[in-house]
Amino acid sequence: MSTLRTENLDVSISNKTVCDKLTLSIEPGQIWGILGCNGVGKTTLLHTLAGLREADSGSIFIGPDNINNLTRKSIAQKLGLLLQQTEESFPCSVLDTVLTGRHPHIDNWSWESKKDFDIAMQALEVVQLTDMANRSIEQLSGGERQRVAIASLIAQSPDIFLLDEPNSHLDLKHQIQLLNYFSDHAKQNQSSVVMTLHDVNLAQQYCSHLMLLLGNGECRTGKTQELLTKENLVDVYQHPLHIVETEFGTIYLPVKS
Repeated sequence: MSTLRTENLDVSISNKTVCDKLTLSIEPGQIWGILGCNGVGKTTLLHTLAGLREADSGSIFIGPDNINNLTRKSIAQKLGLLLQQTEESFPCSVLDTVLTGRHPHIDNWSWESKKDFDIAMQALEVVQLTDMANRSIEQLSGGERQRVAIASLIAQSPDIFLLDEPNSHLDLKHQIQLLNYFSDHAKQNQSSVVMTLHDVNLAQQYCSHLMLLLGNGECRTGKTQELLTKENLVDVYQHPLHIVETEFGTIYLPVKS
């Protein structure tokens, strides 16, 4: 399993500093949540970690290798990214869409094998869409398309999962099923997960570690239970919160203005 590391990483967009000299190591089995206000650069940071855009300075490593020295195919064999929004360029079936996740593992000019089809169907089973395998992607709702995108990522079978707002368009049932799946997968397979989230309570439940983006380049990182303090959350969201202890655990509630 691969470790995702950064060394002195500087990232900015539109003259806004996302992170300044960020050095961290995301180890196998860990689940990291990225929290921050809208427009703070969560997606930009995730895309930079995936190698889709260049950092201003600093380095990113997948295992021992600098990401700049790897081909896109070799990166995709180890690291997968769930985009916040996806647009299908042409109509195809749900199964064909999920099979694109297998492409990094298929030799050039080769066709998908029975194993690839089996893996794709298993991924559809995870997101409960096997009965829609032959349906056109154009006929699906926004939530169903999100689940297809997740199935494609699962079929890709990377060591490192980068998830940009994975709960987008999903109802409560499928949100929890998705988070349960990635939590269990990380523990059982020693994969790692990094995901942008808006719900502090879900971050508290599912993330072992957090990155808090403050919007001025400062990024506070560490174990979830150490970072989820009232002071840190007020700094992140610029809004007061109540921290309530219940029989079900700690709950974070915004103060009504």
